[in-house]
Order: sequence, then structure tokens, then C-alpha cells
Amino acid sequence: MELLQLKYFQTVAYTEHISKAAAQLNIAQPSLSLTIKRLEDELGTPLFHRKGRNIELNASGEILLKHVNRIFVELENAKLAMQEKEHELSKLIRISISNSRFLSGLISEYIQGFSESQIHQGIASRSDIITQLKKGDVDLGITGHHPIQDEEIECRVLVEEDIVLVVPSKHTYGGDENISLSAVASAPFISLANNEEYSRFTTMLCEKAGFVPHHAFEVDSPTLVEIIKLDQGVALLPVSVCRNLGLHFVSIADQAAIYPISLSWVKHRMLSPSIQQFRAFITSYYESNAALYKVHHDIR
Repeated sequence: MELLQLKYFQTVAYTEHISKAAAQLNIAQPSLSLTIKRLEDELGTPLFHRKGRNIELNASGEILLKHVNRIFVELENAKLAMQEKEHELSKLIRISISNSRFLSGLISEYIQGFSESQIHQGIASRSDIITQLKKGDVDLGITGHHPIQDEEIECRVLVEEDIVLVVPSKHTYGGDENISLSAVASAPFISLANNEEYSRFTTMLCEKAGFVPHHAFEVDSPTLVEIIKLDQGVALLPVSVCRNLGLHFVSIADQAAIYPISLSWVKHRMLSPSIQQFRAFITSYYESNAALYKVHHDIR
């Protein structure tokens, strides 16, 4: 059993497709298929269920993947330990987030204090961030909605942000201080485009209130502000976004209108001092700015 075999297996396991995995690995598909077959023969058991062109891990494959992930984590730990010993530890920090607003303001403040840092930040879906963390492609991840629950990943809730109802100031509900979502069940909704994670959350909020929202518009942030001011509908947005965009909002009486933002990393991965420092800074930043994520009528 060779490390290259295990890396090929890991890639196939996460892509669930031989052709896509071969393209990622830049090798021929028959060569990859043969490598997986030899690994299965060596272990004496199939590792995948075959479903046409797609494949998925079977019980044996899931067991092997957990151990393979741990092997590559330990190899990274060994590399990092050697770099530290030789005083060649990189200042590079790799982080992936599901929404660009999660680092808005924070990252510039960090760079001002730690100008020697090198930060590579990407945008990815929640599921992709989990995969990136496990494969060692990123060191930290920030996601919204439900905190990640995975035995290989440590997850810490940074803040539970209030979600509010955005309405024009002259709207029927514009003068209210709070409102139940059921009161706007028939109203047209304006939602943010290209944010599947948040869209699922807001749809869940409405369904808990007893209705399915009618999305009249799905637009980006600047366009959303324009449409709101034209009295074309209402929107469910995080309170910090409303403050940044100068939108008029009403607090929601529904208890479920809370949106957690969480920081994650792999449990057994050794993090460099730079990454640990950035992780601590993120946590501290959210704690220091906690009021921005809560509805306080005195600062609206």
C-alpha cells in the first residue's frame, strides 16, 4: 500500500466519480481505476458501491477514508514540526468561508496588526469547506446556519446573529418594533442571489411560521437596497448587513430567527502559531463586536 494509492482513493471518495477524480489528479481514467482495483485487491474488500458512472463509499470505504484522512493529517503535522524545528515555518494562513461578509472588517484589522501574515481566503459552499478541511487544503473554515457536526472537525460558534425583517420606512409594518413572520406570509419576498446556505435558512424560518415565501426577486445586495426602497417587498437579512447597507428593519418575534456563524478546523491537525493567532483573533473580534449582530433599538 503506497501513499499515492491512498491519495488517489481519497480523491475518488470525495468526488464520487472516477472521471472527475482522474481530471483532478491529471491522470488517465483507466490508470486510476486500476489503482483503486489494486488497492481493493490488497485489502481484500470492495471500497465503493458502483452506480453507473457514479460511485459511493461502502462501509469498508468509509472506515478506510477516516484513517486515510488521519494519515495525511499526521504527515502534515510531521512536515510542520520539521519546519518549526528549522525555523522555516510559513506565515501562510488558508481559510475558506461560505459568505464574504464573515471576514468583512475583520481581515483588514488583522493585517494592520500583523502585516507579516499571508492570508489565502476562498469562498466555498458548506460541504466543500468540510472537504477542504479534511483534505488539508485549508486550515480554517467559517460557515453559517447549523454549526458543522463531524467527528473529525472542531467547530466553535462565534456569534448567533439576529435576523430581521427589512421593510421600507413607509411600509405598513415600518413603525412596528417587532413582528411575527406569519404577518407577512402573503408579502412578496426579496432574497439575496447566489447564497444557497442562507436561502435554505430563511426558507426554513418561513416554513416554521407556517408558509412558503414567494420570492419575487433574487438579486445582489446593491439591487436589493434599490428594490426595498421602491416598496416592492420585504426581506429577511442579518441585522449587521442592514446596518452596513443603511436599511430600515423590524425585529422578528419568532424565536428561530437566529443565525449562528461558526469557525471550524480539523481536530488533530497541528496549527502553526500564525494560524492559532488568526483563529484567536477571529474569536476575539466577534466577541468584541457582538452588539453589531444583535438588535438594539438605541443603535439602529
